[in-house]
Amino acid sequence: AASLIVRQAWYNLSRGTSFMKDKVTKVIEKIKPMLAADGGSVELVGVDEAKGVVTVMLTGACGCCPHATMTLQNVVERMIKEEVPEVKAVTVG
Repeated sequence: AASLIVRQAWYNLSRGTSFMKDKVTKVIEKIKPMLAADGGSVELVGVDEAKGVVTVMLTGACGCCPHATMTLQNVVERMIKEEVPEVKAVTVG
């Protein structure tokens, strides 16, 4: 198992991607179907690993919904922080 982790780390580094970004991307893929049920979606804009900040964009119906702030905090940010503890904040960009 350790050699698999090392190989995955090498693969990610050679591609210029990060573990944190990969983990956040997986969480966002879990969130998308929930938002799609109401005509919305979420896209990953960026990950600042040094600061622990994830930037997302709410799209579709979520982009103009009056409840977008609540969705961001109670769904998107909560789920990302639960599954990727190194994330300190989620912002909209």
